[in-house]
Amino acid sequence: MTARPPVTEGVYGVVWPLGRSAYDTRATNPRLPDLSGKTIAEVWDYLFRGEEIFPILREKLAARFPGVKFVGYDVFGNVHGPQQRNLVARAPELLRQHKVDAVISAIGA
Repeated sequence: MTARPPVTEGVYGVVWPLGRSAYDTRATNPRLPDLSGKTIAEVWDYLFRGEEIFPILREKLAARFPGVKFVGYDVFGNVHGPQQRNLVARAPELLRQHKVDAVISAIGA
């Protein structure tokens, strides 16, 4: 029987997959206890079926919360793509202007 050479394994440094945070965290705002009479903004990246999903959300939320109002995603524009920085920079002023209480941001698969 032929002797095999000893197996040598590489030595690797340990890397934490999450890494360090690139920004400071802060406490989240408290949840709204009820959406009745509130104004909800729709912010969408125009990537996945928002034109189908937002009308359903509006209908279901309006049935559950009397007086809820919506600011459509068309007010904010496509927040994905070449104009993203400008549109996102405008968002705080638009939210104030429309007296928005809550935001539904994007729609994903």
